[in-house]
This record gives sequence, C-alpha cells and structure tokens, in this order.
Amino acid sequence: MQCALLIYNNESTWKASWDSEAMQKTAAAYKAFTEALKASGAYLSSQGLGAPDTATTVRVRQGKPQVLNGPYADAKEQLGGIYILEVPDLDAALAWAARCPSAELGVVEVRPVWGQ
Repeated sequence: MQCALLIYNNESTWKASWDSEAMQKTAAAYKAFTEALKASGAYLSSQGLGAPDTATTVRVRQGKPQVLNGPYADAKEQLGGIYILEVPDLDAALAWAARCPSAELGVVEVRPVWGQ
C-alpha cells in the first residue's frame, strides 16, 4: 500500500526552537529517519514545504478565481512536509509515523494514497 505521512507542527513552537543547535539536532533526526526509510525500501519520496506565510490559496466562486495570501486554514498546526511510502499495511505505516521526528513535536497524519 502507498501512503502519505503528512507532517504537522505548530509554527510558533517550531520557530522558538530554531537556534542553530536545535536545528542541527532536528536536521540530524530527519536525516536518520529518511535514511532508515530508504534502507527499509519503504521510501518513495519526501518534500518539505515553505512556511505557511508563503502560501497562496485559490478558490473559484461563481466562476471567478479568488486568490488569497496565506494557508487554507488558520490552525494551530500547519502542514510542513510529506513523505510518500510503500508499506505492506497500515500497521507498518503507523510504525513509521511513530518514528518520525515530528511525532514528538507536532502530529504525523497517515493517509492512504487514493487509487492505490
């Protein structure tokens, strides 16, 4: 099964821990996590996203596009990145999600890839 690990973090908490030592520690944790995924054969792809204040939202209402600055939802936690995995089942996906560094800082949503 293919699934996405959607990584959500509280931007204000995340930014508060952005001193160089904390960032180096987080980057090392993500590198180790990604290398473990690759070594297992479960890794298909991953991507980090820009900060929520760089988002642009497009809606079409009555046939006219509305372009808005900022993320779709004003929420405590924002989508910060995504991993796409190939795993045998949901239990395996949940086990990987629990190992993701953001599981301790925010939340990791596991969602099957549609049509797989």
